[in-house]
Amino acid sequence: MKSKLIERYPVLKSCEAEIVEATSEMISCFNRGGKLLIMGNGGSSSDAEHWCGELLKGFLLKRPLTNDQRKLFPDGCDIAMKLQQGLPAISLGVAHSVISATANDIDHAYGFAQQIWGLANKEDIVIGISTSGNSKNVVNGLKTAKAKGVKTISLTGEKESDCSRLSDITIKAPAAETHIVQELHLPIYHAICIDIEDYFYGNR
Repeated sequence: MKSKLIERYPVLKSCEAEIVEATSEMISCFNRGGKLLIMGNGGSSSDAEHWCGELLKGFLLKRPLTNDQRKLFPDGCDIAMKLQQGLPAISLGVAHSVISATANDIDHAYGFAQQIWGLANKEDIVIGISTSGNSKNVVNGLKTAKAKGVKTISLTGEKESDCSRLSDITIKAPAAETHIVQELHLPIYHAICIDIEDYFYGNR
């Protein structure tokens, strides 16, 4: 791994294979024109947004537009020189209008599922972040993704859970306490972003 994750966090050796597999699946997703839809509650929602932020613009590497992309802008337009390459990722927890409307009109447990029903395509990957692995709205989101034939990945704690049973790949952080699981999730998704960025932009 380009990120040297296990060297820095030896405790994550237990889920290294799943991290590598998930990274490979996300690279394949972007190569086929797909996007990531990432969801979580509370701190995990913040993690989802953080994860998307590292993908949508340069993280560790500069990602200038290609010459062909710059030509899409008028001559002398500074936007072409300022923008960076982005990989499409959407944090579902920030869609306040649809989440609140779903909570009011249907049930709060379907806020992510409703967005996945409307946004997800078979080329995409739906990612659920849940320290317990049993957050009802995340579980419903994963069930909806499966119904649409969309690949699913989860980040959870060490225990078997509804998320792990529903997901094609589950990265189980080796901890049970919520705050410790969250502390381990951050280096995991940072490592994934580092390796994805290196794959797409590392040879420039």
